[in-house]
Amino acid sequence: MEDEEMEKKVQQYLQRKGFRLAELALHEERNRLSTASSSSFSEAALSRSENDPARYYDGYSKLRTWAYSSLDQYKHELLRILYPLFIHCFMDLVAEGHTQEAHSFFHTFREDHEHSRDLKKLEGILSPSHLEVEMEVARSLRENKFRIKLCGSSYDLLLQYLHKTQALVLLGIINERITFEVSSGKSPLIADDSDAAVLIGTSKDLRKQINQKEVHWGMLEDSLEERMEKAISDSDKTETESKDADTEDNKKRSLEGGKQAGLHKKIKKDKLVGAAGKNMKSETSMVSVAPRVKPELTLPVTSVEVEQSILEDLRNRAHLNSLALPSVSFYTFLNTHNGLNCSSISHDGSLVVGGFADSSVKVWDMSKIGQPPKTSCSQGENGHSQGERVSTSDEGRKSYTLFQGHSGQVYSATFSPIGDFLLSSSSDSTIRLWSTKLNANLVCYKGHNYPVWDVQFSPVGHYFASASHDRTARIWSMDKIQPLRIMAGHLSDVDCVQWHVNCKYIATGSSDRTVRLWDVQTGECIRMFIGHRSMVLSLAMSPNGRYMASGDEDGTIMVWDISSGRYISPPVGHNSCVWSLAYSCEGALLASGSADCTVKLWDVSSSTKALKMDDTKGGSANRLRMLKVLPTKSTPVYTLQFSRRNLLFAAGALSRGS
Repeated sequence: MEDEEMEKKVQQYLQRKGFRLAELALHEERNRLSTASSSSFSEAALSRSENDPARYYDGYSKLRTWAYSSLDQYKHELLRILYPLFIHCFMDLVAEGHTQEAHSFFHTFREDHEHSRDLKKLEGILSPSHLEVEMEVARSLRENKFRIKLCGSSYDLLLQYLHKTQALVLLGIINERITFEVSSGKSPLIADDSDAAVLIGTSKDLRKQINQKEVHWGMLEDSLEERMEKAISDSDKTETESKDADTEDNKKRSLEGGKQAGLHKKIKKDKLVGAAGKNMKSETSMVSVAPRVKPELTLPVTSVEVEQSILEDLRNRAHLNSLALPSVSFYTFLNTHNGLNCSSISHDGSLVVGGFADSSVKVWDMSKIGQPPKTSCSQGENGHSQGERVSTSDEGRKSYTLFQGHSGQVYSATFSPIGDFLLSSSSDSTIRLWSTKLNANLVCYKGHNYPVWDVQFSPVGHYFASASHDRTARIWSMDKIQPLRIMAGHLSDVDCVQWHVNCKYIATGSSDRTVRLWDVQTGECIRMFIGHRSMVLSLAMSPNGRYMASGDEDGTIMVWDISSGRYISPPVGHNSCVWSLAYSCEGALLASGSADCTVKLWDVSSSTKALKMDDTKGGSANRLRMLKVLPTKSTPVYTLQFSRRNLLFAAGALSRGS
């Protein structure tokens, strides 16, 4: 009341003095204050509605109903927008602190998106801090944008719906999180574009920046196998010259003796053999023409006995191509009771190792299978780990060496190139080095903080690489208990690791659906390969070092050109997880092993030849040609490996459920 009386007295004073402008200004100010006070209630109500978590549920539910009720011609395109909106509605609810409502929203609509591999990880988001620090997948989704391809008609329909319903929540998400790529023309009735809805942004930019770095993809200079091959080629030249001389003598004798018919047959046979030899050389020339790279790591010394063994293997190597396929030796584990996690085979197939869920590592000597059992012997490191020779049957026909030392499931095991050492990695976050001659644990390497999914020896031995759940890969040497390099950069688990043939690089495959190539000397990522749609489980390097094959959880196989960073063939593969990949020694064939109980052989040489022609003509990539499918009865294929003689080894555990 006092304020009103004061205002009246002021107004009377202004009127008496004739200050009309001041009187009008006072009147406008009074009206503005009254309007502000009356609208404060509506603004409070509006703010309450903006903080209401139900607006996400209502907006998404209505859009979902509208998209599913659209015409079939546009429905498959309009449904593409549901997944990114579903993800960001859920994460926005968590960011605003509505955790209970967020998980109710998540479980209500998750059945529409069961195809996505990210749902299990997103389900673990329980607080706003998970979005920023702890959950790399969530952070990647928040930092990047989705690119969605729509035809002009579908895009217009979407805009009309958003304008009509005034769905402000969805409009905000679309403007901030989604980019549309609108094409002219009508929408196809069948959506076969795998790139129709993808995540773009910082990952793509990072790949472009990384892939500009130079890569030396050749083979190791003056390697042991190269020296052995030179020695063999020199001896072959000498033998060829002597055979040619003998052939000329035989021709002269046959002409003098009048045996013209026999001569024609022999000449024809020589021509056929020569043509076949030329074809084989053309198929296997990938390795010989590869550039040589000087070694940067200190190479271990090789004994004379090992050199002689390698020389003998190279002399007896079978030349493989699309017409000459390899022989396959398959090792099947029986009665594992779903306890076998991994398997590996030595270079000559004489030793087979299995890593088990009960933390044990078992090695079978193929030469001793079927022999009567021997007395058990054990050796250990400070009494902690031991190796025992025991029998798996009453008759002792399946003897093996038992290595104990891990305190968790064994996820990977691999032999050294010579076969005298064995590495195993476990969920106890350690890597153990075993001697196959002493049957003992030599070293326990500790460095990872979480389970170690994979471990692989380098092509020269002594050095090895590991991949872990802690999202890092590490380089080790046998004589040091601490890692030499740590490769960090993946957004999720590093599931597999593979050495380059020249030992300058390692490749890693991850659950973030990317493959990265790392420089061993600097620890930097120098290539990023993006194209897989699920976690990458297997890798293989071509013998010439230029190409790399990768397999994922969906069964897709992709072959990459390391120098350019792009894939050279559209995705092909299996009906289930690709657990193992291996190149033949000359690089003409690629073998793949899968959980679908098959081994497949692929013609790689034709794709690489087409790539060279496309580089000059500007053409597109060519699909890998499948040469043969080798099905097992009911055995998922755990591992594949070509021996130095080009015999293909494979192993797996018989599946009782098949």
